[in-house]
Amino acid sequence: MSRNAFAECLKRGKLKPFSRGKALAPKEVETAATDLERAEKTFNDGDYKWATIQLYYAMFHSARSLLYAKGLREHSHYCLAQAIRVLYVETKQTPLLLIEGLEQAKHLREDADYYNRWSQAGCEKLLKTGREFYEHAKKLVKKD
Repeated sequence: MSRNAFAECLKRGKLKPFSRGKALAPKEVETAATDLERAEKTFNDGDYKWATIQLYYAMFHSARSLLYAKGLREHSHYCLAQAIRVLYVETKQTPLLLIEGLEQAKHLREDADYYNRWSQAGCEKLLKTGREFYEHAKKLVKKD
């Protein structure tokens, strides 16, 4: 499914070549780090709704840094996840658990943002996955 979805995203222009991507990948990692730091502070302040939203964006920027490192840019959060599945998970560079965490974070962010539903436990789990995703992306981007 991922490979077909990835191809469809390319065909529809939701993923496009991005010549400046490799140069900008480290900046995306920095953005992820800033979002993660803010999310940790927000979590410690007890604002789990806002921390959930911030954690998704920390993971989004971590994933985007990986996409940039491959010379691509996304125009869809869904297509970003599909691209990471094909380019990193299928090639065994990234554990499936991390991309599943990104997809779960997207759903939890939507629940928090649009439906005012969140939990401390969900946020705590995202915090752990968000840290792991960030560290993983940082390591991979440095390699390139």
